[in-house]
Amino acid sequence: MSEEAIYRLAEAAGLSRHWRDAAGRPQQVMPETLRKILEKLGLPCGDEGQCRDSEASLKTSVDGNRLPPLLTGSTAQALTLPANSLLSGQRYRIELEEGGQIEGTFSQDHHSFALPPIRESGYHRLLVNERETLLAIAPPRCYGVSDALRMTAGDGAASADARLWGLGVQLYSLRRNGDGGIGDFTALEQTARRLAERGAAAVAISPVHAMFSADVHRFSPYGPSSRLFINALHIDPAKVLGEEAYLGVIAQLGVAEHLAALESHDLIDWPAAATLRLALLRALYDVFMQNGTMQSEFEAFRKMSGEALRDHARFEALHALRLRQGESAYWAEWPAGLRDPNGVGVAQFARDHAHEIEFHEFLQWQAARGLQNAQGAACKAGMPIGVITDLAVGADNGGSQAWSRQREIINGLSVGAPPDAMNPRGQAWGLGAFSPQAMKAEGFRAYTEMLRSAFAYAGGVRIDHVLGLKRLWLVPDGESPENGAYLSYPMEDLMRLIALESWRHRAIVIGEDLGTVPEGFSNHLSDAGLLGIRVLLFQRHGERFMQPRDWPDGAIATTTTHDLPTLAGWWEGRDLELRNELDLLEKGQTIDDARRTREKEREALWQALAESGHAQGSMPEKRADRAPLEEAIAFMSASPAPLAMLPAEDALGLAEQPNMPGTVHEHPNWRRRLPVTVNTLFDEPAVNRRLDILNQSRCHNKEA
Repeated sequence: MSEEAIYRLAEAAGLSRHWRDAAGRPQQVMPETLRKILEKLGLPCGDEGQCRDSEASLKTSVDGNRLPPLLTGSTAQALTLPANSLLSGQRYRIELEEGGQIEGTFSQDHHSFALPPIRESGYHRLLVNERETLLAIAPPRCYGVSDALRMTAGDGAASADARLWGLGVQLYSLRRNGDGGIGDFTALEQTARRLAERGAAAVAISPVHAMFSADVHRFSPYGPSSRLFINALHIDPAKVLGEEAYLGVIAQLGVAEHLAALESHDLIDWPAAATLRLALLRALYDVFMQNGTMQSEFEAFRKMSGEALRDHARFEALHALRLRQGESAYWAEWPAGLRDPNGVGVAQFARDHAHEIEFHEFLQWQAARGLQNAQGAACKAGMPIGVITDLAVGADNGGSQAWSRQREIINGLSVGAPPDAMNPRGQAWGLGAFSPQAMKAEGFRAYTEMLRSAFAYAGGVRIDHVLGLKRLWLVPDGESPENGAYLSYPMEDLMRLIALESWRHRAIVIGEDLGTVPEGFSNHLSDAGLLGIRVLLFQRHGERFMQPRDWPDGAIATTTTHDLPTLAGWWEGRDLELRNELDLLEKGQTIDDARRTREKEREALWQALAESGHAQGSMPEKRADRAPLEEAIAFMSASPAPLAMLPAEDALGLAEQPNMPGTVHEHPNWRRRLPVTVNTLFDEPAVNRRLDILNQSRCHNKEA
C-alpha cells in the first residue's frame, strides 16, 4: 500500500500530515500513525482497496439529494446552502422560533443556493417540500462582560470598556465548618456572597462534571464520566432535606467523628470522603422516598432532563454493578446487551434496578439545585456575572457520555497535546473526542446538549483547551502522546452554536487558548467575542515582560492557572524543584540551567513591575513569603482586559499549585484544601490588601 493513499485519505478526513510545534518548527506525522487514527475514525486503510472504499464513504456521507439536519449562520447575513440539485427552483418556508415566517423561491442555479439574511437569532425551521432542516442563526459575537454589566446596572449605565474582576477557586478546595472534607456548593454560595460584598463580578470554579460514583479513586475534575451532568460529591447533604434530617442521618450512621476527622485534613482523602458523602446522600434519599415531600419538583426535573438523565443514571447503576461483580467496568467490554443504551438488555436492567437508577437521578437533581442556588445567590448579591463554570475538553472514554453518545464520540482515540516547553513528552488525557463527521450528520445534537448543560446554571463558561474548536491532537490508545496528529473541526459551526447559546443563557464565554496556538486563532476568538486567557507569566516579548497597556482587550487577565505555579511558588522556584524531582524538566535541561533561567525571569519581572510604577526599591529575596504579590496583582489588574481573575492560591500567597501536569500519583493533584474557611478567608489582612487592589482599579460599583 502506498503512503500517498494514506496521505490522501487523511487529508479527506481532516487529519493534518504537517504541523508546527510550540517553537514554530515544522513536524510531520508518520504514515503508520495516520493509519491507526484513520482506523479509529472508522476509515480502514490496510490496503489500497480499503483506502478507496474509505474515501468513497467520505464522499457519499455528503448526500447531494438532502440537506444536513442543521446549518449554522449569523444574523443579518445571507446563508449559503450546500449544492443540492433538488433545491433548484423550489419554494421554501422558514418558520422562525419566536413566530413569523419567511417565504421564497430558490434560484434555478444548480450550484449556488442562498437564503436571505435572517435578523432574529434562534433555532428556525427551513422547510422545502417535505424536507426539513434546522437553522441555528447566531448573533455575530458571544454575550460579553459589558453586556453582563449593562444587564445589572441598567441599559446605558455601563460603558463598552467594562473592567471587572473575580476570584478563581478550585471548588473541592473550599473549606467550611461541617463540609465533611470536600468543598461543596454551599461553600461556593457563601464565597460568592462575600466576594460580591467586596465588589467582585464573578467567581470561577473548577469543573463540576459528573464523575464515576462507584469508583471513588477517580477524582480529577478534567477526567469526568459525563459533561452533561454534575458531580454529586459537591452536594451539601444538609441542604437536601434540611439540617434536622441531616443530623438524624449522621446519628443513624454514627459517623460524626469520621466527618470531623475528614474535615480537618489538609489534603482531601477522596476515597474516604466520597464514600461517606454518598452513604449520607443514600440515607437521605431513603428518607425522601418515605416522606413524599418535594416529589413533584423531582418529577419535573426528571421530565425536563429527559433521555440524557435516564441514560446517565442507568450507566451509573450498571457501572457500579460491574465493579461489585469484579467484571470489567469499561462499557466497550460489557456484554453486547449492555453496550447499547437503547437495547433490550439495558431496558431489562432498568426494570430490575429501578430504585437504584432513581437514586442517581435524585443525586443529579440535588446537584443541580446546589449549583443553581450558588448562581442565584451570586446574582442576588449583585454580581454581574456570577459563577463561571469550566467545560472540560473531553469526557473519559469509559464513561457515561461516551456510552450514551456512541454515534458522536470516537472510541479508541484520546485527546491530548503534542510536546511543548511545559510538557516535553506531550500529553494524552484519556478523554474521548467528538467525531467531526458524526457531529454534522447528527445535527450537532450531542455538542449542543453539552453546551446547554454547561450554561444551565452559570453566568459564564470557561472552555478548556478551546483550541479544540479548530483542531484536536488525537492519540491512539496505548501510543505515546508524541505519536498523534491534529484532526480538524468545523470551527465556524461550533463558534456560532457557542455564541447562540451564550446569548440564550446570558453568559460570557472564556476560551483557554494556551499551548500550541494556530496562527490567527486568538484573533478569531476575539472577533467572535469569545475571551481568551492571558497569564502574567507568559506575557512577554522575548525575555521582557509586556507592560499592562500592551495586553489585549479581547482576553481575560490572570496571574496563573491551575496547571502553572502560583506566584509565590514561581518566585521561589518551587515548581522547578518539583519538576526536577519528578523528571519533568525540558529535554536536555539540568536543574542548574532551570534555576539560572528562573533568576533571569525574576529579574525581568521585577524590572517590568518597576517600570510600570507598581514596584519600588530592590528586588525581594527568592522566597515564597517575599514574592511581590501585591505588585504583580496590580500590574495584571492594570491591563485593558475586561475581566481580571485572581486565583485563590495567589490571593492567599500559597506556594503549591493545584495540579502538576504529567503526574498522576506522584503529586497530590486536585487534593489541596485552602488553609482557611470561606468565612475567615476575607478576614485575612493579606487577602484584603490583594482584593482591594483589584477593587480599586476595576470595581463595577465603586460608588457603592
